[in-house]
Amino acid sequence: MTAEITIRPIQAAETHSLRHQVLWPQESIEYVKLNNDDSGRHFGAFRNGKLVSVISLFIDGRVARFRKFATRPDCQGQGIGSQLLRHVLEDAREQGAQRIWCDARAVNEAFYRAFGLEPEGNRFYRGTIPYVRMAKDL
Repeated sequence: MTAEITIRPIQAAETHSLRHQVLWPQESIEYVKLNNDDSGRHFGAFRNGKLVSVISLFIDGRVARFRKFATRPDCQGQGIGSQLLRHVLEDAREQGAQRIWCDARAVNEAFYRAFGLEPEGNRFYRGTIPYVRMAKDL
């Protein structure tokens, strides 16, 4: 039996712990806070009332960017992140965005391709981690 997933807006501060745990556990928690967090739209996926996945959406005119997409390791591969990303793509569209992009870890490129995002430009690195910009028209 799969637990029901609920997705709802959350505050930026509610994303920090999961961002830290999943994306940059070797850094301080300050490392995962964004200067423009206050201007973003933040969403959480909850299973049994517990926050298990987070994503932050930033819209600038007709272009949207999502950042700091993190799903608890024990909840990955269960479709939770996919539900959350679908929600954010639709929210960006509803907010008037015509294009969306992210800087994806290269290891996750196939995941983003499944949502129609395609690589743009060359790989780049944050520390030792390879990234690729992924984008699509909405």
